[in-house]
Parts: sequence; structure tokens; C-alpha cells
Amino acid sequence: MQIGPYRIDPPLVLAPMAGVTDKPFRQLCKRLGAGLAVSEMTASDPQLWGTRKSRLRMDHAGEPAPVSVQIAGYDPAMMAAAARYNVDHGAQLIDINMGCPAKKVCKVDAGSALLRDEALVGAILDAVVRAVDVPVTLKIRTGYTRARRNGVAIARLAESAGIAALAVHGRTREDLYEGAAEYDTIAAIKAAVRIPVAANGDITTPQKAREVLARTGADALLIGRGAQGRPWIFREIAHFLATGTLLPEPSPSEVGRILLGHLEALYAFYGEQHGVRIARKHLGWYAKDRPENAAFRAVVNGVVTAEEQRRMTRVYFDGLAAPMSRAA
Repeated sequence: MQIGPYRIDPPLVLAPMAGVTDKPFRQLCKRLGAGLAVSEMTASDPQLWGTRKSRLRMDHAGEPAPVSVQIAGYDPAMMAAAARYNVDHGAQLIDINMGCPAKKVCKVDAGSALLRDEALVGAILDAVVRAVDVPVTLKIRTGYTRARRNGVAIARLAESAGIAALAVHGRTREDLYEGAAEYDTIAAIKAAVRIPVAANGDITTPQKAREVLARTGADALLIGRGAQGRPWIFREIAHFLATGTLLPEPSPSEVGRILLGHLEALYAFYGEQHGVRIARKHLGWYAKDRPENAAFRAVVNGVVTAEEQRRMTRVYFDGLAAPMSRAA
């Protein structure tokens, strides 16, 4: 997939997720096969740019190009200013959030709430595209409600405004994350515009990735929750799409090594105390669907030091690897 001067290869994108796609996770997913990783959404309100949370979200030092930063808000002038600010601080792509269904975002008429007002959508897109000299992308849902899936109309507005690429989640705001994603609307959007379209929603296996590409005709896939605890999903999908064969599941030893490296990156980025807290959710995702998951989470969530968190992680994954070694 081509976005301005940037070729996204493989065309597999880590979706922006608040509280998840921080710099350590973005860098990890890129190392494990993602062609692009989009930052957590940053607020368009300049009063928030100086907070510690915002400063960390705007830290892109050492990230491989292209650096994609998502901005969220409802005011065209503020969104334009936020785009300029982030470009000045290292963004090479600006992504506009019109897909987040979270109540705290939608109650201030941002995120997917914007899909109700096509005139405002157009004004925001025009303002942001004019404000910066880098490509601007857009993330949307299929509509605000099931009764009014206006994704095609929004996509046409995006193309007219000069949006360089579009990502579409196969649910409405009304759906939140419930039920199954639907791909017919994404297919209709792809057929209606000439800009690249990435499909998003329920892509958790290589087989599902191939199915979604076939059903939508999309140029790329945007993967969010499917990468939580499985950042290697990108290399698995890329291999399957290229060869038609499945890579073997990573061994517990390899997963342990990946996770311990992720932990070290979190401690270095956030500091030990905050890094330990942030790591807890990742530990739960890595251990998901594995033996003794509940007991591991119960113990590790009470750990307060990096050294103990490292130790518990080694013990857990070494214990998973031991039966496999004996069997071999």
C-alpha cells in the first residue's frame, strides 16, 4: 500500500489503541512484521500537550519511518493546529480519529461521534489536509448507527479533501465492539473511492486476514486487538498471504524472550514504577489461553518491582517450555 511517498510493505498496520500502542509496543510490532504502526490518539486541545501522558505519546525518537500519529478532536482549527504541532515533533503521517467509540470521546463529539455530521467531517478533513505537508489518513467506522451506515459518503468526502488513505472498522459506533464485524460496507467503500483502503475488525488469524482481503478488496489490513499478546501476528499473516502456509506457533521459550524484551522496553520508556503497572495488562494478554493463566495473572498483578516481574515471567514461561523439552 502506498501512502504518499511511503510504501507500506507488508500492508499490515498496527491499529491505534489508547493505552496500548505506545512506543515500546509499536517498535515491537514493527520488528515482528508490521508495515506501519499508528500511535495512540493525541488530543487536539493544546492545553493537554504539556502533560506527561501527552509528552510520552509524542515521543517518536528512534522509531523507524514512517511515524504515524493519530489526532482526535472536534474543532477544525484545533485539529489543524494539532496536526502542525505533531509534524513539528516528528510525525510523518497524520491520522484523524473518527472511529473511536469510547463514551468519553464521543460525549465531546469526537471520534466516531463525528460521523453523525458530514458537514463537520468535511470541514475537519479540509482543515487538517491544508495545514500540513505530510500525508493525512483517516480512521472511521461504517457509520454511527446500524440504521445509517454512511461510510461510503464519508469516504467520498475524504477522497475529495485529499485524504491519502482510509481505514474502516467493520462496525458502527452503535455496535461498539459487540457482535461480528461486517465487511460488505468496507467492500462498498473500496469500490466507491480510488484512495487506498485498509479493512479493520476481528482479524485474529492468518486465515481470517486472507478472507477479509478477499471479501473487501482492501489494499491493507488494520489489526488491533488481534495483536494484543500476539505481536507476531504480523509476520504470521505476511507469511501466509505470501506462501499459503502457516508458520509454526512460537514456542513458550520464544514468547518468553519476546515478552521479557517488551518488559525491558516498558521500564526504560516509563520508568520502573509506571512500567511495571503498564506491563500488567500485556502480561495478561501474553498468557491468555495458556495453562495456569488465571493463577499467573493473580500473582503477577500483585508484583510491584521490575525484578520480581521479570522473575515471575521467566518462571512462568520456563515452566511452559519444560514439558515440551521433556517430550522432545
